[in-house]
Amino acid sequence: MNKELTTLVKDWETAVRKSAGPKKRLNIIFTPMSVAHVDDDNDVSQIVDKVLSNGDKYKGQWHENSPHGHGKYLWNDGCMYVGEWNNGDISGKGIFSWSSGATYEGDFKSGGYMDGKGTYIGPIGDAYKGCWVMDLRHGQGSQSYPNGDFYDGGWKKGLQSGHGSYQWKNGNHYIGQWRHGLFHGNGTMMWSNGNRFDGCWEQGLPKGNGTFRWGNGSFYVGVWSNDPKEQNGTYYPSSGSFGDHLEWDFQELFSVDLNNCKVCPCEKVSIFPSQKMLNMLGLENDGARVMRHRKMSVDEGLSDYSSGDGSYSYDGLEIPQVGNSIPRVPHLIINAPKKQGETISKGHKHYALMLNLQLGIRHAVGRPAPSTSLDLKSSAFDPKEKVWTKFPPEGSKNTPPHPSCDFRWKDYCPVFLRMLPGYYKHVRAFENTLVTKFYGLHCVRLTGASQKKVRFVIMENLFCSKYPIHRRFDLKGSTFGRSTDKPEAEIEPTTTLKDLDLNYIFRLRKSWFHEFCRQVDRDCDFLQQERIMDYSMLVGLHFREISCSDNVTPDARTPTGNGNFDDGAPRLSGVDVDDLIVDPSRWAKLGINMPARAELTRRRSVCDPPQLVGEPTGELYDIIIFFGIIDVLQNYDISKKLEHAYKAFQCDPTSISAVDPRLYSKRFRDFIFSVFVEDT
Repeated sequence: MNKELTTLVKDWETAVRKSAGPKKRLNIIFTPMSVAHVDDDNDVSQIVDKVLSNGDKYKGQWHENSPHGHGKYLWNDGCMYVGEWNNGDISGKGIFSWSSGATYEGDFKSGGYMDGKGTYIGPIGDAYKGCWVMDLRHGQGSQSYPNGDFYDGGWKKGLQSGHGSYQWKNGNHYIGQWRHGLFHGNGTMMWSNGNRFDGCWEQGLPKGNGTFRWGNGSFYVGVWSNDPKEQNGTYYPSSGSFGDHLEWDFQELFSVDLNNCKVCPCEKVSIFPSQKMLNMLGLENDGARVMRHRKMSVDEGLSDYSSGDGSYSYDGLEIPQVGNSIPRVPHLIINAPKKQGETISKGHKHYALMLNLQLGIRHAVGRPAPSTSLDLKSSAFDPKEKVWTKFPPEGSKNTPPHPSCDFRWKDYCPVFLRMLPGYYKHVRAFENTLVTKFYGLHCVRLTGASQKKVRFVIMENLFCSKYPIHRRFDLKGSTFGRSTDKPEAEIEPTTTLKDLDLNYIFRLRKSWFHEFCRQVDRDCDFLQQERIMDYSMLVGLHFREISCSDNVTPDARTPTGNGNFDDGAPRLSGVDVDDLIVDPSRWAKLGINMPARAELTRRRSVCDPPQLVGEPTGELYDIIIFFGIIDVLQNYDISKKLEHAYKAFQCDPTSISAVDPRLYSKRFRDFIFSVFVEDT
């Protein structure tokens, strides 16, 4: 760090001590830190000293109207961050200190999340050192508590999980398995008086096979349960004990012995660094961009559970909202989805066809074949290329026996449409293409009198995800006939809404938005070149706020240090956080699992022609968004030209879906780029 930054650090330490007043002195002395790399292609960053409109201060490196590199941010409440920045985001190595004296030193993820390896030291002496994911303890870590207790082991979503060891100040000790912050699985509890229990635990209590041993060598072996009706076992006295514990009641283990083995709760954190990012409202009189203003959600590290006083709570961590600068999320009601499709079981008229489809697909994709190059020649696109395979019930040299009727299976060439040579080249050239991906074309022909043929295409499922889709839209950019005319109460998650039903604009993060625009242009150019029209953008929305209703809370809990059961802390949605934890750098790609925000819009009640995109209302939802371009097999042939001519007598010709591919491509892009915007 250069001389100017060193002076900057010292000046800010003095300012923070003064702002804290009589509060406990900060535990931290800032040490020199590395400066984040600035891309050589960009202009050299400058050192600035800025005062924000809300009284906060920033000193450090600055690039293109945002902190970038190394810098220090001082909030007017005494909280402070010093470390690395990336385009206005806290990201990299850094130190965050609270006015209470608490500190966190370690890794940060974009948005100010404690993510990676780091050490948190609380204001009253408790400390955690280990791994973090999205503000939650996750991975290996050790926690010392203010009452003298100590835990070392695994964590998951902010709770003890996996193998861990908990040492009480009074000498009691537990070593074994944990789950959701509870003793769960095989474990050993050792008391300071020499007694111990070895066996199975379930949700914080002995359950199943186990052995309780006294210090004098006597032991009790049996099946344990908090329910006396399920408890049974045998007492074995030690030599010379003369049956000292014959009158012992096994319920004493639950009511007396475990009463001194309460797990200390984690310290209440007043506010996380990621929430402090929400207060960075912008800069005065310099034309600087407004810092990102984001609302927390369950997927970003906090449970969407309100205590009624404006605060959030998770696993004993009570997190107050950050003033009035965070807009409250409007209440969103999504009807429970109805099960789609029809269950086909034995006796159903299509049962044999279903078996044939399953068997044929398994054979087509699983049969051994010589390795082939993906660099296909023009002959590979010959529509006449096909392979028939017979599937007799008794099996054959190439097919297995099966319980269905005799049938024949046809594998067509990879493609038989005129456009597919170009489609193949396009998909190979742009791996993030939004155009539907086709995997195979097949035919099943049943033998017998009917000689029925069923042809089908295998294509990518755009909504194949653990996230339930709450709203789906089919968007073309046209208005004629582009509404479902359903009242809100009748709209199901499986209902496909259209252009005039759309009541959101979608705000994508900067990097995603630029890639999105480039790919839409590439895909539309390709479809226009192939004379394709009538395609649409299929959009699926998963609202993160609704994820909280899926949370599961265990029935029994490990008692906490205040003598009460921890029954006030909701759980994070396992689906939402697991994807981030398992693969935080690759869980999203263009059009799949993308985090974004949806802003509610409202159309003018009377408008001619109909208003495609409504006026923004400022009401924002955190979402996971899915999208792709579908229905890409329709040429602008004679039937579509006649459709256009016929409908042109009834309405504005430009409002019809069936138009020339050049006009269709331009109209589609203009509409999509008005619905998908950059989140600032």
